[in-house]
Amino acid sequence: MDGVGSRAWRTPLAAALVGGWLVVQAPAQSPPRDVNYDARKTERGYHGPGRDEPDPKGLSEVRIGYFGPADPKHPTGGSVWLGVSLAIEEANAGGGYKGLPFRLKPVWAENPWAGGVSSLARMAYEDRVWAVIGSIDGAATHLAEQVAAKALFPLVDPASTDRSVNLANVPWMFSCLPEDRAIAAALGEAALENAKDGFILLSATDHDSRALAAEFLAYFDQRKTRPLRHWQFQPGAAVIAELASQAAESGAGTVIVLAGIEDSAAAARELKSRRPALRLCGGPAMARASFVARAGAAAGGAIVPLLVEPSAESDNFATKWRKRFSDWPDYAAMQGYDAAGLLVAAIRATGLNRARVRDELQALSPWRGMAGEVRWDPVLRNARPVRLGIVQSGRAVPLSERPPR
Repeated sequence: MDGVGSRAWRTPLAAALVGGWLVVQAPAQSPPRDVNYDARKTERGYHGPGRDEPDPKGLSEVRIGYFGPADPKHPTGGSVWLGVSLAIEEANAGGGYKGLPFRLKPVWAENPWAGGVSSLARMAYEDRVWAVIGSIDGAATHLAEQVAAKALFPLVDPASTDRSVNLANVPWMFSCLPEDRAIAAALGEAALENAKDGFILLSATDHDSRALAAEFLAYFDQRKTRPLRHWQFQPGAAVIAELASQAAESGAGTVIVLAGIEDSAAAARELKSRRPALRLCGGPAMARASFVARAGAAAGGAIVPLLVEPSAESDNFATKWRKRFSDWPDYAAMQGYDAAGLLVAAIRATGLNRARVRDELQALSPWRGMAGEVRWDPVLRNARPVRLGIVQSGRAVPLSERPPR
């Protein structure tokens, strides 16, 4: 049987018996190959069936899956859950979908490989959710993406910056945050601007920290520079305090910490206790409200990626959020809110059909949310620029008016 697209280049083979042997002459031309093919520049699309299915009858609610912890106090996923829940609450106050309420169906396990992903698969096939919002980090989002590729449902990712999530050629995967490469460029430039005393890189070995560290090292290689030291550590390792102490006493003017929330807070406390004037830069974890709560005074002055576009809308949203939850929203809260809002807009525009909802999510770009503009690049990741921020008064605020990367 011919493979898809094979007839475009297939040439009949010539064969003859020579001395009792079957001699096959290969075609004169090989299949054409594009040696410059770049998956990041190939626009995603779903070309399968399913768009002609009408809205089902007899529904009492519109189910949306959520792959993450439904716990407002969870250090990594709490603010995402609050943002998503708030958006669904407001959508239902605005009439839901044709009078039917939206309902979130959360599934999660702290070890997503063990129980979370199987629960997500059951939800996709048995609960018939129309789309899924998730997850809270790159590793869990990769798992959810595998289910989406098989079950064919839209997956809206509110929190992952790992660009490899969008390079698996899954047209159902939409990522709302800018990628690690843009974060590394913005923070790397800030580090090099103040590198007369050199800088040290501390990075954890979890999935997201390792991916971001690789982008940082690639950025520095392009500029023919390297950190004075690059120390790696296992998440939660007791050695974090020792490494941070050595970094603080090394004489380097800047330390970049790429780790999860708990480890970033532990490193910040140790670094600042040793050298209060040390310039501290960090990855997205340091822009989270839970990092500020854990690091305390050591969080002040940290240079971080600002993954929200400052605007009057974002300021108003932050004020309303603080009145309700007694804290400032971080970028994950605002992007969770926007991910749910974007999905609700797509469902309202096209109806209860997974394929059409997927198409509408793609067509809505550019779309304006509380965190800023969502503009899909060819692989369906948000191409929103990354600005630099600084942690002040308990939250990340713009560092300056310099152009975003």
